[in-house]
Amino acid sequence: MAGHAHHPTDFTRAFAVGIAINVAIVGIELVFGLLANSMALISDAGHNLSDVLGLVVGWAGAVMAKRSPSPRFTYGLKKASILAALINALFLLVAVGAIAAEAARRLLHPALAQAQTMIWVGAVAILGNLLTAMLFARGRAHDLNVRAAFTHMAADAAVSTAVVFAGLVILWTAQQWVDPVMSIAVALVILWSSFGLLRESVGMSLMGVPEGIVLEEVEAELGRLDGVATVHDLHIWPLSTTETALTAHLVAPDTKATDALIEAARKMLHDRFGIEHCTLQVERTHLEDAACC
Repeated sequence: MAGHAHHPTDFTRAFAVGIAINVAIVGIELVFGLLANSMALISDAGHNLSDVLGLVVGWAGAVMAKRSPSPRFTYGLKKASILAALINALFLLVAVGAIAAEAARRLLHPALAQAQTMIWVGAVAILGNLLTAMLFARGRAHDLNVRAAFTHMAADAAVSTAVVFAGLVILWTAQQWVDPVMSIAVALVILWSSFGLLRESVGMSLMGVPEGIVLEEVEAELGRLDGVATVHDLHIWPLSTTETALTAHLVAPDTKATDALIEAARKMLHDRFGIEHCTLQVERTHLEDAACC
């Protein structure tokens, strides 16, 4: 996992522009999906609504990260982005059920869909998703939150391509069943991403080790520091969707320069694992009862 800069590039404007673009896409796809009687367009509108919520979550995370700690919230409100992601995942599961139910109804009772409208509206959605992805292209290599936004929007361009494909097939073959089938395919894509988001957000809420960090690797790297004999009481958890915290006890019997050891550990954790917030205790011997340390 790449290290995060302590003061990352501000993508607040990118999130705001991305949200505006996707709100416009949702409106266009919903209106013309209803006019064209296209379940694929309506379901893709629901998918792009999930994009808006995802971008709002990312924007909230970026804003919350700037909030100063208080006597009550000593880390600030960084975990608000994790809570928002969890709510977002649950909302997406409800949306998937609604889309699948309507698509099943259309399969049993077919309705004519205007293929040409599906094609050009889907093309507009592809363009909007690609433009939004480009807003985050510059920071995707250094910021996990920005990388998630970029990946999501690039994937959405592919989903909108499926809508265009359905319109082309209907135009060429007049097979109306393609429209609800493609909407089911879109629902499956949303379901797949929802489960991933749900699993990760629940893990973060339960203070699990963030994805991309292996506890054993961190312990091994700390153990390789000059003077460290063993490592114990190692804990790693997410402060937010982009920041990670760590506490550990380093047993270094012969080390006199403890400040130098802590600084070396801090630099390694930042550069190797992207861990910004670390609290380290250096011990001469292994303290068995370290619960209150």
